[in-house]
Amino acid sequence: MRCSWYKQEKHCSDAKVFKGVGSGVYEIVKRYDTDTYRVVYAVKIGGNVYVLHAFQKKSKQGIKTPQADIDLIKQRYKDALEREQQA
Repeated sequence: MRCSWYKQEKHCSDAKVFKGVGSGVYEIVKRYDTDTYRVVYAVKIGGNVYVLHAFQKKSKQGIKTPQADIDLIKQRYKDALEREQQA
């Protein structure tokens, strides 16, 4: 996956805000053949970029992200925040 970064905005040009997790969390969605892949990452934690989750979307609920994936993203975001506070 190739990404062009906006230096002023500090996020990928193909990214959109991933709502419901926290500030500075973005999602990139790419389609390949009949499959859809997603990467969710956070950029406003310390000065670091944390890839919170990368997965092939297999939801039977249209474009909605499965709840299990959302829960995992939330937990990893929380872990990243805690890691930065300890540093």
